[in-house]
Amino acid sequence: MQTRREVLSRSAALAGLMAGAGLLPQAAQAAWAQAAFEAKTMADAVKALGGGAPTESKDVTLTGPDIAENGAVVPLGCACAVAGVKRMLLLVEKNPNALAAAFDVSDAVEASFSTRVKMGQSSNVYAVAMMGDGKVLFAQKEVKVTLGGCGG
Repeated sequence: MQTRREVLSRSAALAGLMAGAGLLPQAAQAAWAQAAFEAKTMADAVKALGGGAPTESKDVTLTGPDIAENGAVVPLGCACAVAGVKRMLLLVEKNPNALAAAFDVSDAVEASFSTRVKMGQSSNVYAVAMMGDGKVLFAQKEVKVTLGGCGG
């Protein structure tokens, strides 16, 4: 079983090879992903992705359980009702690496995503919408975990 860090490392290496072969538009894509996924806080992850100071907003919605029975598979969803979203993020405050998921959004895609993440312990979870005009909006929710998913 590979760790998340090993997967990220191999993904960054593959992206570098693809960029070197001219298959990616910019070699910098691997660098932002690695820096963002290694960030320890929401502010650091947003900064690594080129965003400014996050502002809480009712236009961003975060769905997830109040209590997660198994921290290894916590279902989370995020959405933003405002036009102009360029990237959606899901972050788990107390995980070793805060950024759990990142979704690039174009005008052809609705800014609404759902996935499952690992949570090692009860924590605040954040849904972040990075807008085309540079604004960063977020919503937060506390999710209690009864069985940790990161440690074992």
